[in-house]
Amino acid sequence: METMENAGNESPNGRGKTIVLGVTGSIAAYKAAEIVSQLRKAGHHVFVVMTRRATEFITPLTLATISRNPVLCDLSEENSGAWKPGHIELADRADLLLIAPASANTLARLAHGFADDALGSVALATRAPLLIAPAMNGKMWEHPATKMNAETLRTRGASFVGPAEGMLACGYEGPGRLAEVSEIIADAEKILAAK
Repeated sequence: METMENAGNESPNGRGKTIVLGVTGSIAAYKAAEIVSQLRKAGHHVFVVMTRRATEFITPLTLATISRNPVLCDLSEENSGAWKPGHIELADRADLLLIAPASANTLARLAHGFADDALGSVALATRAPLLIAPAMNGKMWEHPATKMNAETLRTRGASFVGPAEGMLACGYEGPGRLAEVSEIIADAEKILAAK
């Protein structure tokens, strides 16, 4: 597999901002493929970091193929030769950390600074702007703990896009749907333009 040093040098139009896309354990994880595709079409370098649960919804191979870069799923991969020089290099290269979809668990972990997986480690190490697109059951989104975690992240400078309202995968209707991909891309572009 391509190493980090050799990855991300090909950009469709040369604009070439580096976006790290965090994908978490949500049924909406399949939309990460479209997000990566749209960001690539806009000329950006995209590196994907997946939580273990995310790999149950969409494969790393799918996102590696679309992004044309290796996908980081586990910190132990850094020593296998599949991903060099590691999560700190990726965090340093990022112009934007976009987490889409972001589960309730991920919001809690980010708010409390957990770094025992690849995404948490990149999130703590990067100084790039953070854009979060939540996706979860509406009752989970509206729970005071989730609201507090989102507010904690906002006070630290994170931006949010969504969640949208509508029919959820669990059968409930209400807030919790991942924002439209076009809206996520537009917000990412605004943040990058202001940087």
